[in-house]
Amino acid sequence: MLRWYLIYTKPSSEALALKNLVRQHYEAYLPRIVRSVRRAGRRCERVGALFPRYLFLRLNEGEQALAPVRSTVGVAGIVRFGLRYTIVPDRVIHDLQARADPATGLHRLNIGAQPTPGAAVSIRRGPFDGLKGVFERPAGADRVVVLLRLLGQNAPVCLPAESIVLSQAG
Repeated sequence: MLRWYLIYTKPSSEALALKNLVRQHYEAYLPRIVRSVRRAGRRCERVGALFPRYLFLRLNEGEQALAPVRSTVGVAGIVRFGLRYTIVPDRVIHDLQARADPATGLHRLNIGAQPTPGAAVSIRRGPFDGLKGVFERPAGADRVVVLLRLLGQNAPVCLPAESIVLSQAG
């Protein structure tokens, strides 16, 4: 019987664990994502694990053992609750694989359409987390300008686009 298990890796060792598990003839899946990061003041894309420190292992029970997985280079352990190993449903893996880019196998964040100018927004991370403001305009590919009421005045603040959400009406 084929089952997917959740593997916990050592820090930043997802790719190393994947390589060593595949070398031992295990089927493993490491969902990867493309993220936009700022390095030396410039934006660049970086590929990393979609779930940092985790990957999935498909085991043919009765033919393969989990014991060698625990001592594989890069693996910290097999996730379990109590005495039972965590079994990941097949549909979860299929959904992840279906959402990946067919050509590269990489995931990308789908940043929704930006609000229209004048729309009420909430800030969900960073130093202004929890504040409400008014969307003013986009400021580049991944930043926006939001008007915040600070010290009795409207102040334009430039934020990462992913840090705002439309406020709910009512």
